[in-house]
Amino acid sequence: MAKQFDRISPEHRAFIEAQHIFFTGTAGPSGRVNVSPKGMESLRVTEDNRILWLNLTGSGNETAGHLTQDPRMTLMWCSFTRRPMILRAYGTARTLHRDHPDWAETVALFGDPLGARQIYDLSVEMVQSSCGYSIPFFDHVGERDTLKVWAEDKGEDGIETYWDTRNRTTIDGAPTGIEANLNK
Repeated sequence: MAKQFDRISPEHRAFIEAQHIFFTGTAGPSGRVNVSPKGMESLRVTEDNRILWLNLTGSGNETAGHLTQDPRMTLMWCSFTRRPMILRAYGTARTLHRDHPDWAETVALFGDPLGARQIYDLSVEMVQSSCGYSIPFFDHVGERDTLKVWAEDKGEDGIETYWDTRNRTTIDGAPTGIEANLNK
């Protein structure tokens, strides 16, 4: 049932763009594996072997910390509607912090929302589709605005303080590189 591809086909891209949620997986050479759900229009397929996703400020910063140790990343989408399918993109990623020379041009693809913390640039090495026959149906009701409201309440200075006090290390103590975003 599973099929492997060396690039993102136009059909894969259409499938990815139709999904409201995706999952990211990363791990360092030791410690915990991180799997995290993402949404909020934070992903762009820019080429048949390149995906960008905007990481907004959140409670943890595991992906950034893992990528400083090991650049492997997997992204996954599931169809919860008509056509059953699971799609995974495997590859290596680099982290763009706010001080990166490509930051301004790349974040513009997302509108530079308040709380934009990093952008991950995934070089896709393999795409795999599988059936998804056991995935249940779910209805998409809409996007949550909770993170946006939280960021607005904190403001730029409050978000920077949050990065400084809560996002410097992973839960296993690995550095995340967030200091590149700090003006202090």
